[in-house]
Amino acid sequence: MEMSLLPDWESQTFPSPKLGPNAVFTNRSPPLQCKPINGLPLQNTLKPQHHRLLRRTFIAAKIKWVRDPYLDEAVSKEKNLKPLLALKTLILSAPSKTLPAAVAAVRLTPQAIALHNEELAVHASPERLQEAAERLAKLLMLAGARRLPLRIVDCFRFDLGLPDNYITGICCDFPEYFQISSGNDPELLDLELVSWRENLACSVLEKRAMNGNSDIRKGMRIAFPMFFSRGFDLQKKVKDWLDEWQNLPYISPYENGFHLNPNSDQAEKWAVAVLHELLSLMVSKKTERDNIFCLGEYLGFGSRFKKALVRYAGIFYVSNKIKTHTVVLREAYRKDFLLENHPLMGMRHRYIHLMNKSEKMRYQNADFLNKSKQDCKGDCKLENQAVSCGRRVSGRTG
Repeated sequence: MEMSLLPDWESQTFPSPKLGPNAVFTNRSPPLQCKPINGLPLQNTLKPQHHRLLRRTFIAAKIKWVRDPYLDEAVSKEKNLKPLLALKTLILSAPSKTLPAAVAAVRLTPQAIALHNEELAVHASPERLQEAAERLAKLLMLAGARRLPLRIVDCFRFDLGLPDNYITGICCDFPEYFQISSGNDPELLDLELVSWRENLACSVLEKRAMNGNSDIRKGMRIAFPMFFSRGFDLQKKVKDWLDEWQNLPYISPYENGFHLNPNSDQAEKWAVAVLHELLSLMVSKKTERDNIFCLGEYLGFGSRFKKALVRYAGIFYVSNKIKTHTVVLREAYRKDFLLENHPLMGMRHRYIHLMNKSEKMRYQNADFLNKSKQDCKGDCKLENQAVSCGRRVSGRTG
């Protein structure tokens, strides 16, 4: 499968960026002055002066999309996880903790109930509650206007590691963080961040780059970690372009970059930064592609997220396993193993193990029953043969 890595055109005009109807960024982090690094002054990223900030470089190249079996396996592991957890929630919502006979005679095993209780304890711990509130707050801060429709937040609930009752739970437990308000559509509600939280307006890449160095500030040049699948190859001119692109100033995803020419390399790097930070907020460092496109369309990114997924295959991987498209943050995985050991992911892996164990036992029981039936048929056949032989012997003696 071939796809264009970069566009075969060059922008000579500088149109005003087209904002979506909901892309209001008046509450983003204020622009910060860039301090020198190692004695070398940095450009002010919000007032670009270099020509590369104003236009896209001409690169025409085609590459072959290469499947990553390890990341595909990481996605496939969770094939039945969401349906399983949905069924568990449905069963526990019934007064008898059992589904009625009209639906199915199903109840949870003691092992599943024990896992559920452990999961509730994880969600209820003060540390996890604070972490979940901060993840949710950072998602709203990525929106710029500090608010998102609940329907969009619900798309990310599972991947953010929020409990089913996050609205009555986390949102009510942190009134200084969140409030429910009416949106553009009177029939729909928004989740709103009460006030901008400057202490959270730092991306995961900025934290790594700073690493305790107080002299480094926003606007420094930060390169995205890139990991390619085995067999993935780039032309030299594309590698050279990527090196130059990586060397552009890094604009924080929590700052407003919509003033940049949308056809510029700098604007594209900012869009990649927003997408990178979004995936970093997910406990599994992945989410469905439709969720990303839904958020991007609402915020006014248009097709920029789609282009980023195609052009920067070393940062993002799109798996088409389990009958959907899942976007994975490559740097978060080594082969099919998630590097960050989040407690909720540990619980989910235990659910998967229990599910696989139950499925294995079911197959073993089915094999045992089939074997028993075959043995029974064999015994009946031998018995019939013995009876027939006895009749023939009796007839001869008679």
